[in-house]
Amino acid sequence: MNKRTKIVATIGPASSSEEVLKDMMLAGMNVARINFSHGTHEANGALMDTIRQASSETGKNIAIMADLQGPRIRVGNEKEFEITEGETVIVSDSPVSGNEKNLVIDADHIVGAFKVGERILIEDGTKELKIVGKTENGAKAEVVVGGTVKPRKGINVPDTQVPFGAVTEKDEKDLEFALSKDVDFIALSFVSNGKEIEEAKEKIRKILGRETDIPEIVSKVERKEAIKNIDEIVKASDVVMVARGDLGIEMDETNVVVYQKQIIAKCLEFARPVIVATQMLDSMINNPIPTRAEVSDVSNAVIDHTDAVMLSGESANGSYPVKAVETMAKIIRNTEKSAFDDYCKKCEHVQENKEYAALVCSAHDMARNSDAKAILCISRSGFTARMLSLRRPQEMLLVATGSEKTYRQTAIVWGVDAYLFSEGENIEEYLNLMICRAKEEKRIKAGDSVVVFMGGLPGGKKMRLVGIREIE
Repeated sequence: MNKRTKIVATIGPASSSEEVLKDMMLAGMNVARINFSHGTHEANGALMDTIRQASSETGKNIAIMADLQGPRIRVGNEKEFEITEGETVIVSDSPVSGNEKNLVIDADHIVGAFKVGERILIEDGTKELKIVGKTENGAKAEVVVGGTVKPRKGINVPDTQVPFGAVTEKDEKDLEFALSKDVDFIALSFVSNGKEIEEAKEKIRKILGRETDIPEIVSKVERKEAIKNIDEIVKASDVVMVARGDLGIEMDETNVVVYQKQIIAKCLEFARPVIVATQMLDSMINNPIPTRAEVSDVSNAVIDHTDAVMLSGESANGSYPVKAVETMAKIIRNTEKSAFDDYCKKCEHVQENKEYAALVCSAHDMARNSDAKAILCISRSGFTARMLSLRRPQEMLLVATGSEKTYRQTAIVWGVDAYLFSEGENIEEYLNLMICRAKEEKRIKAGDSVVVFMGGLPGGKKMRLVGIREIE
């Protein structure tokens, strides 16, 4: 049984060779994530070329996600220093002469945005300060949780309205490079609102000089402000990522699993693919088997009906990148075979494109009532494929498209197996090509019933057609 939930795997030093990449693809990886917080353009570009080559040689549909660093805030001090609970520290954006207890923040305009009562969390929240006053060139903060402040460690400011967007000057350069490599997804870090996403989309359209066949935006929900603005973020996004690492720092970590479920439910309402990420099989960075808690974590995300789950350090830097993908795929398959994965999204719960959702519901109902083996769909933009996936059908969901970009972007959509055809010129040709390929792969056989659903057709034509066909 093929898994329906997709796997996003971060590629790094442990997984950069073509041999390892091929093994990961055969093990179940669907999307390769390149983290632009690390590596040069030359190195990341070579890695993308290797991924494309490995995808071609394995025959696997593998999408590439370029993950932009975003507005990272870091400790700007050159030397480490100790802070003690209850003492006062001067916070500034450049060193204050003669003051040893001076936290320098490496990010433009942050210090001036601080208000009394707001928190500063250092190194995953292991050190905490609270703003208690302002100075001429900075702020005063009381140490709530002390420890050693080390250079270049990450800082979170969950209560502060940050004075910059989701795309920094570094991101602008990385974005242009990623677009030159024809990536399929652009992930935005530390998104705060829907406006930032729309601005990023406009940048992409401007750089590429076109409106269609462009990368989809993956909005990473990892800030307190993003939870506050989750509705507008989901609506503006093409894909949403529940980035639990920073989210667990900025919010009460005991509520992260609740936010995960709420965000997935919201994405299902608006027909947006969703990814659950961070530390899913974290112990497999060093060990060949996961903990039972990690197995439960992946299973729980599948039961929540996420479209994809993600590996980070496990596949990028770990000792067992292929084993991590194999393990995640096995957990997914076993969970999807269980009764706990049963799900059927009612069309009246979909918040957008309600009429089209109703038509999709009728196609799914037709498949269930006719004991169809599969639902066959032709989709130019991928929208119809996503709407059909939203119902989480038990039947196979086979999608044909003439767009290479759409073909690769379906790699992140739950349950979709896509075919790319360039030779078909009309509906019947596309349909016959898909049926022939599916028969060759032994997905369907003569005598099987299938439901046929036509969405966007070759040449940009629009047509809505649902029917049952018996395979000859």
